[in-house]
Amino acid sequence: MVKGYIVQHTHWDREWYFTAEDAKVLSDQVFTEALNELEKNPNVNFCLDGQSSILDEYLEINPQKLQVIKDLVAKGRLFVGPWYTQTDALLVDSESILRNLIIGINETKEKYGNPMMVGYLPDTFGFNANLPTLLNQVGIDNFMAWRGINFDKQAFSPYFIWNGLGDQYVYAMYFPFGYMTGLMTLDAVNNIPNFVENRLDPMLSFLMEHGDNEDLLLPSGIDQKSMVLDFDNIVEQINEVSDYENEICDYPTYVEIIRNKKNLPNYEGELREPVYSRVHRSISSVRTQMKQDNFQLEQIILHRIEPLMVISKKIGVEISTGLLKRLWKKVLENQAHDSIGGCVSDNVAEDIFHRSKEAYELAEGLENLISKRIADSLDLTHHQLLVFNTDPVPFKGEKIVHVVNRTKNIRFKNSKKSVLVSEKYYPERHNVQRLVATGFEYFTEPSYYELDICIDVELPAFGYTIIEFEECEEPLETSVWSEETRISNDFYTIQYHAGTVELVTKEGRTIKDFIRLVDMGNNGDTYDFSPLAEEKELILDFDKAHVERDSSKQCLVIEGVASLPNDLESRCLEKQNIIEVAYILRLTLNDEDVIEGKITIDNQVLSHRMRLQFQVDDPTEISIAQIQNGFVINQPEVIPSDWVEKYVEMPANLEIFDKSVSVEFEGSYVTVFADGLREYERVSDKLFLTLFATTGELGKPNLSWRPGRASGDTTNEGHVMMPTPLAQELGEHQYSFAIQVGKGRLDQFKVAKTTQKRLSQSVSYQKQSLNLFINRLDNKIWPLQHSKRVPTELSLLELPKDVIVSAIYPAYSEENSYVIRLANPTKETVELTDRVTLKGKIVNALEEDVGQVNNIKPFDYVSLLIPINKYS
Repeated sequence: MVKGYIVQHTHWDREWYFTAEDAKVLSDQVFTEALNELEKNPNVNFCLDGQSSILDEYLEINPQKLQVIKDLVAKGRLFVGPWYTQTDALLVDSESILRNLIIGINETKEKYGNPMMVGYLPDTFGFNANLPTLLNQVGIDNFMAWRGINFDKQAFSPYFIWNGLGDQYVYAMYFPFGYMTGLMTLDAVNNIPNFVENRLDPMLSFLMEHGDNEDLLLPSGIDQKSMVLDFDNIVEQINEVSDYENEICDYPTYVEIIRNKKNLPNYEGELREPVYSRVHRSISSVRTQMKQDNFQLEQIILHRIEPLMVISKKIGVEISTGLLKRLWKKVLENQAHDSIGGCVSDNVAEDIFHRSKEAYELAEGLENLISKRIADSLDLTHHQLLVFNTDPVPFKGEKIVHVVNRTKNIRFKNSKKSVLVSEKYYPERHNVQRLVATGFEYFTEPSYYELDICIDVELPAFGYTIIEFEECEEPLETSVWSEETRISNDFYTIQYHAGTVELVTKEGRTIKDFIRLVDMGNNGDTYDFSPLAEEKELILDFDKAHVERDSSKQCLVIEGVASLPNDLESRCLEKQNIIEVAYILRLTLNDEDVIEGKITIDNQVLSHRMRLQFQVDDPTEISIAQIQNGFVINQPEVIPSDWVEKYVEMPANLEIFDKSVSVEFEGSYVTVFADGLREYERVSDKLFLTLFATTGELGKPNLSWRPGRASGDTTNEGHVMMPTPLAQELGEHQYSFAIQVGKGRLDQFKVAKTTQKRLSQSVSYQKQSLNLFINRLDNKIWPLQHSKRVPTELSLLELPKDVIVSAIYPAYSEENSYVIRLANPTKETVELTDRVTLKGKIVNALEEDVGQVNNIKPFDYVSLLIPINKYS
């Protein structure tokens, strides 16, 4: 017998064209009505959209409702969690996805009761191919969503086994007509026969026919929708006229039904097809600044703050993990699919940037507090620096240290080089007061410099050491400018000539016109790029070049100025309003096989897209994208001329990657690494990396790549078009990337290690009194009355160099322990030696014991919970 299982819920965007504060006002009414109905009617249940943050915010307004919520959760009538926020699944780090689940599950348990252990992401704009593995890390073996499915190409049923890249899988349940499939408006409630005949039964028939299914999921809700009252009676009325039997259900119960099904079809790969719903395949290049901020904050937390907090615990400097959770929450609030996508109003964009600002401040404050406490305990002098290594392997090489000193004439002991990277001069100040035992005295504060300096240093694994500098007669080494247009090392020669860049590898491979900047208009909105009719991508000229050298590196600096149409209207006119846009490309070589790149663009043009074009020679258009702890092979598909008949938006061959994308060609490869950039395209023998796609509208109708209604509700009845001038991203912007060209097959493990190495941080601290606001909290962190005894050098943990560390952070479950998560982003099993496994207990991401494990399966993780024996 065919049966429909109806689940009442509300979908809750924390922000969109309305702000998070607007959403709190709405929750006061919607959530309160739902709680009242649940208390009154024991025959119904309700789902609060699978994210705990919205309930936290509701209880800030209605703390008296806490016990009601706990009682309803305990009875299985109100469903909360497992996420903290409804995450994007393509544009954020794998660790962000895990922290979203860890914080959401742990805090739901602490505050409200057992969370809904369902991988519920009803509105997210597509899903990375390794999400099943991430869900399994917290014990979730199922997944529910709306967007991204294509029954013809992926799974022929809405219910299937979704395999991750390795051995992990989830039971996937799709609602192709959305989380509003069984939506009951007031009109539907007042005319149930019409609702059943024209909506409910046709939906059930479709779900039944695609896969010969008998147990069919019907989510019943929509954005900010209040609960339908007396829903049990309404379902009885539905059953009087429906061709199918329908009953009230909840998501965990339905998961159990599907979990017991036999012969479910299998699918492996990403879910990003725009057949039944839009997935906004080009949203990855909208509001790039937001995505860069998110990337930088993820790296700061993962590679600076969390390891520093573990080190601080080791030496007895106690920092609350609550501060770390608060920091993560600021980031996770910005990672909801609308927020990180950038398809929001400018009003909301300002809130997102403000949360990023708060997150930066929290991170800087935590690093400041930890570093100063250790430096105070070590009683460091002005000429001593505390330098950290936040990776669990010894380090020998170059780090950039931060120094404040009255003169630039300094050198570092035990370092062959001291190269000035950047400087800021502070002139002397008169009548400065100083607090002394008898009151205040006044003096003239001398001038000084704030310096970033590149030095050679050796650092112990996962710890710190002290290095010293001294004043001398010679100034710091600086870069020497020359009119040369060629640089080379043991791996590459890069030359600028007549407006083009040529790359030659040590094996003799020559790539002419290797890198270009290209531009075209963007007639899209904050959801989607869309080109102007018949416009071709314009290649922008390079005009001149020079070389800057020092003992650390050599840099080819290439400059250009493009004359571009000012706006979309001008691009369509014969007589155009022209604006000049300047750009500087810097390609840097040191003694390694990676070319570091940075491009600075002074954007003064509206509504356009800029991309870097790399010549990769390979004509097959195949690429290998690094994603969340794995690699996938992509190849563009032919887009049918009648695509509008099947797709709700053009299935553009714009791919998403996480940190790198590679191309193989005739026994060699090119890998491009990028920092915060997520979108690329393969066309012919070229690879295009999108820098930005700017726009002035939240949602526009009838785009060439997305016909019909506007996304974002802007053409709905009673709604208005929303200009987004902030999404034009005017002004100067920098984008950093790197290139690696090698011989032989692409080694995915090497790519992952290079990625990890590039993201390694330079972390140093100087105890100085010339400027107590360079580290903002220095002026308010008073020395401890009883200073701690700490070692002058510390190594907390050393692991073999052939492991990849995904994260090191203070444990959530035990105060004096920490977690180290090892990753295997390749298809080969990685064996674990006793040197690794004896360090601690093997757990899952929720820090639950999983027994002995001797290897890391392909594209999977192993987490260790390790006790901290405090230094004494």
